[in-house]
Amino acid sequence: MHVVKHFLVRRSSQVLAVLLALGTGLWVASGVVTGKAPTSKDIEPDATPAEQVRNLVRVRPITVESHEGELVLYGRTEVVTDAELAAETNGQIIRRHVAKGTWVEKGVALFQLAMDDRNARLREAEALVNFQTIAFNAATRLSQKQFQSKVKLAEAEANLAKAKAALASIRLDIRRTTVRAPIDGYVETQVVDVGDYVRSGDVVATLVSLNPMRIVAQVTERNVTRLQKGGVAFAVLPNGRTLAGDVRYISKVGRSETRTFRVEVWIDNADGTVLEGLTAELKIPTGSEPAHLVSPALLTLDDKGVMGIKAVSDAGRVVFHPVHILADTPEGIWLGGLPKKLNLITVGQEFVRAGQTVRTKDDTAATSIPDDVKG
Repeated sequence: MHVVKHFLVRRSSQVLAVLLALGTGLWVASGVVTGKAPTSKDIEPDATPAEQVRNLVRVRPITVESHEGELVLYGRTEVVTDAELAAETNGQIIRRHVAKGTWVEKGVALFQLAMDDRNARLREAEALVNFQTIAFNAATRLSQKQFQSKVKLAEAEANLAKAKAALASIRLDIRRTTVRAPIDGYVETQVVDVGDYVRSGDVVATLVSLNPMRIVAQVTERNVTRLQKGGVAFAVLPNGRTLAGDVRYISKVGRSETRTFRVEVWIDNADGTVLEGLTAELKIPTGSEPAHLVSPALLTLDDKGVMGIKAVSDAGRVVFHPVHILADTPEGIWLGGLPKKLNLITVGQEFVRAGQTVRTKDDTAATSIPDDVKG
């Protein structure tokens, strides 16, 4: 009985082994019959989504459109005209006519310097001119009567000219004791006060004119050629106010450290409400230009950090196209630098690389790429 039981157990083990071998053979053979051999998905549950769809991407054909371009820059307001006012003669400040921050017209007195001995020197110069005038007239009469040589007449004439020059000099010096505004504008600073002694050339105040005002910004080397001197521009101030102006200056030399060019837009500021140093957004129309409208989500970077998009060539290979952004709108971003027509990869671009052969599906097709591939 024991021998029979042992035989049956061994017989069952042999039958089970045969059944397992037969099942494995049928599983492998099924790949030959059906054409569906085991895949990495069957033996590698951690396979990536890209491997699961075998480089399947969704594409959409896009063509170039005419876009009314607009260049957006950011800058700051600066005064166009300002002046550092310096004393033109020596003296002590005895009066300050206006306070700091006052708007003044050109020629208005700002400071008064002490006269000191200038009035006395003026009277002396006037008396000397009178004397030399009499001497010159007498020498002229004598010369006409040939009682005096032409040399004496020339000497009298030179002395009269010298006396007149001295008189003009003292009169000019007296006028300079009143320090006047050289331009229309606001008194921004006053660096001296009553009692201070100044010498010729010392700065006593600064004036700024707020009309017109300019907005200064920097434009990249790629976009500088899109601007034209005299073109219309719009400045948006921090409070939301928009002012129209025009491009007055585009630098011919770029800054080496940033590769940007200085741009100046002038705006009217007759009421003086636009102050210097405000942040401003510049919107400069650049005219009609060829561009493509795409979703910003389709932008990607290549291995060198260059921004672009991926498309599929007629040969079925992935192509990376560098781009530059022309405008960012609620409808999408307008890109420049692309071919007129291309098959844009709209889904799956993050899982493929340039030069790789891919399978494509129309972006409008009912069959879609699995959600886990969309990311």
